[in-house]
Amino acid sequence: MANTPGAKKAVRKIARRTEVNTARRSRVRTFLRKFEEALASGDAGAAKAAFVKAQSELMRAVTKGVVHKNTGSRKVSRLAAQLKKMSAA
Repeated sequence: MANTPGAKKAVRKIARRTEVNTARRSRVRTFLRKFEEALASGDAGAAKAAFVKAQSELMRAVTKGVVHKNTGSRKVSRLAAQLKKMSAA
């Protein structure tokens, strides 16, 4: 249990930060899910639009520190590969 005032303040800050980061992570997952649904529907235009939004949201999470830079890049790369595979078929 936190005893010093500084430790108590740190607990409050961590709780606020955790809440914000959870919301950001959830938002990223929502955009990823929308991309997957657009991909499954087979509509190339919708998939491309969903990809742009998902990529933007992922990179925003990277700048906010929610996701590591390499993780964000890897996920975007895999999404782009799925989009390319779908448009080629």
